[in-house]
Amino acid sequence: MPFLTKDKFLSRRWFYDYALITLGAFILAVGFVYFISPHRIVPGGVYGISIVVHYLTEGVFSFWPNGIPIGLFGLLLNIPLTYAGIKILGPRFGMKTIVGFILASGFMDGITYLRPDGLVPLVDDVLLSCVFGGVLIGFGLGLIFKSRATSGGSDIVAMIIAKYTNMQIGQLLIYVDSAIVLMSLLAFHDWKIPLYSWLVIYITGKAIDLTLEGGNYHKALFIISKEHDKIKHKILVDLERGGTLLSGKGMYTNEDKQIIYTVVSRREVAIIEQYIHAIDPDAFITVMDTREILGEGFHSLKSKMET
Repeated sequence: MPFLTKDKFLSRRWFYDYALITLGAFILAVGFVYFISPHRIVPGGVYGISIVVHYLTEGVFSFWPNGIPIGLFGLLLNIPLTYAGIKILGPRFGMKTIVGFILASGFMDGITYLRPDGLVPLVDDVLLSCVFGGVLIGFGLGLIFKSRATSGGSDIVAMIIAKYTNMQIGQLLIYVDSAIVLMSLLAFHDWKIPLYSWLVIYITGKAIDLTLEGGNYHKALFIISKEHDKIKHKILVDLERGGTLLSGKGMYTNEDKQIIYTVVSRREVAIIEQYIHAIDPDAFITVMDTREILGEGFHSLKSKMET
């Protein structure tokens, strides 16, 4: 049963995961109801399709004078997509995913119903709505992903297509969501809507990454210098940081070299660079951004897996 995780019923992990799903689904719904849906922004996925359908069916049904509810239509799309995903891809989509999209749909329509002004935007500025809506949706999805659930919807479509092609899932997901965004252009005949929609997709992706990986202010350094002993002492004693010494060989000179690998804060990068410049101006330094650091002295892998 690939990709399907099981937690003991009513265990600490079980409560933690379902709390994340519930909170994530609520925050996602708030982002849609207050910022995205009122401006007809279509940020891909089943709820993007639902927004298009909602506005196209306005006045069509007497019992839904404002159009088919966005959450309900999203739920109706997610159910067959999840079933198809299980049949074609196997049991990759557990109860957490199902609970996640049911809660998101319920919160979306529930908040809309309870609001006295329905789908009136919280702020009239579309750009501001895109930014805050994208952040809330990304944060909500990030919490859902932290529980090891998926968002369903267009993710499943991308996985199914990937099964029968050689294309990567990430690339296919961009294509699927872009097709949904372009659907809004055909429906509303306004070029601003797809442009704003792509902006929301970008912001949502960044917010998901930040939620999953946290804010990281550390840099990874590779240092090649003839004064590696002095630099090692500076890192270990003055900065109280650790590191690793790697053995290397110059490609041109064939000379043996010692390479220092370490992770420090942004502020400490400037301290090390100034120190190295003073003792070895010809040193070679590579400074790299780090997305996540797990291990001794940082966030432990064990604690991450347990929470």
